[in-house]
Amino acid sequence: MENINGELVDLYVPRKCAATGRLIEAKDHASVQIAVADVDENGKIIPGKTTNIPIAGSIRHQGESDDSLNRICQEKGSKY
Repeated sequence: MENINGELVDLYVPRKCAATGRLIEAKDHASVQIAVADVDENGKIIPGKTTNIPIAGSIRHQGESDDSLNRICQEKGSKY
């Protein structure tokens, strides 16, 4: 598909689940993408800086999304 400038654009950009590393399919309507605000060393939010963490619907279905989110944030530290 092309936009008004004639550049090729995709309708769907595939994402990977941060917990499992598997691709999130286009038909996975249970998946979520959580935006976590980045903070400075004083604990104050950095305006306009967020980190997106995609979670697949299968993880949410198992009830493991909160545990996975905590694990991801602890493993990555300042990156997530």
